Formats: sequence, C-alpha cells, structure tokens
Amino acid sequence: MTSTEPRRATCAACLRAQSACICRFVTPLDSQVELLVLQHPLEVHNAKNSARLLHLCLPSSRLLVGEIFPAAELETALYADGRTPLLLYPRTVGEASLGLPLPPVLDPALLAAPARLRLVLLDATWRKSRKMLYLNSLLPALPRLGLQDLPPSAYRIRKAHAPDQLSSLEAAAHALSQLENRPEHYAPLFVSFAGFVEQQSRRFCA
Repeated sequence: MTSTEPRRATCAACLRAQSACICRFVTPLDSQVELLVLQHPLEVHNAKNSARLLHLCLPSSRLLVGEIFPAAELETALYADGRTPLLLYPRTVGEASLGLPLPPVLDPALLAAPARLRLVLLDATWRKSRKMLYLNSLLPALPRLGLQDLPPSAYRIRKAHAPDQLSSLEAAAHALSQLENRPEHYAPLFVSFAGFVEQQSRRFCA
C-alpha cells in the first residue's frame, strides 16, 4: 500500500525539515586549521546532532559520512595538500582491549604552524567512535589532540556519559581556538550553538 501523505519539505543546506531548519544559526568563519569531520551514518539525520551546523559554519571544512572508509579515500582526505592530520580524541584505557596501537607522540613543533594542520573529528556516540577507530586503521596511527580545562558543556539536549563530554561543535570550537590561539574568533560558534540548542530544546520539550 502506497502512502499518500506528502513528504516534508527539506532544507537542502542543513538537510532538516524546513520547519526545523537550522540555517539561521549559521555564522560563516574562516579557519587556519582545516577541519575534517568523519560522521557515523546514524548521526546524519539525528535532530540533536551539531556536526552539520559546525560544517556549515566553517566553509573550508569537509564532512564525510561512513563507518568504514576506503583506505585510499581516507588517506587522501587526511593528508591532502600536505597538511598534518591531528585526531581530536582522548587516549582511553579501553583501546588496549581492542588491540589498537599507541598513538604517536604529538610533536609540539607541529602546533607552531596551524595553517599546516588538519583537525580530524569523529562525529559519533562514544561507543561508535571507538568502533570507527578499530575499523579504520589509519585513524589510530594519527597523533592525538586532547582538550583540557574546559568549561561545562551546554549540550543539554543530549545525554552525556561523562561530565567532560562535549558536542561535536563545542569540541571542535575549543580545539580550533587552542590550536590557532584565537578564542575570540571562534566565539560566534558558541553563540550559534546556543541558538541551536534552544531551538531543539523547545521542539523536544513541546
């Protein structure tokens, strides 16, 4: 039986229903560090996901969707234009049980030239992000960037499993601010995020 119910109109930019479009929160910003977002397929249509807003706010960023990426495609995405990729991911005890190798030590000299860096962000739940690490052998081999001394997350629309867990947008904004030493430049991202969270909060609490 074919449904006669009309399909909801979708925004071509943010990929959401036009009634829930988030494009009004987009604030385009340039970045010295290039951002590469590897998004798990389950996050693509998750209304609470912030990675699409992040991607739209950073026109130079790239967003790839998948759980397992072809090695040649991923290698090109990681090392294009001679940039050095840094994985925004903390080293966790659970990785040893998965047989993942120790990440290489981050050379502090790399941080002196942000225009030569590519920040790699895994947009997934904690469990799915660990699976992405396990299934894509190029990722565990990247030097890691960890975030410290961060303010509490404003991501009240989605449950966190630890107090220091942030949304993808918050994590990337803090990392870019630190790598480029330009916190004021990335402040508009947090303003955009606040508007996004407020809109989603009203929708889910209605």
